[in-house]
Amino acid sequence: MPERVHDALAEHGLRAAYDARPAHQRNDYIGWILRARSEDTRLLRLQQMLSELARGDCYMNMAWRPRTPQ
Repeated sequence: MPERVHDALAEHGLRAAYDARPAHQRNDYIGWILRARSEDTRLLRLQQMLSELARGDCYMNMAWRPRTPQ
């Protein structure tokens, strides 16, 4: 995990929310942030990820609900 993402998750208290997401979502977020061409876009994507993790009901601008154990 890039240091910037690690630090942002810690600063916002969202590491547990990030870790609770499925592995494919965690990987998608990191890749999506890193693939941005400009620093401004990387920052916007990081902020979107943080916002979605804080809300807990969204993944890449799509509705998402965590699975509940059966």
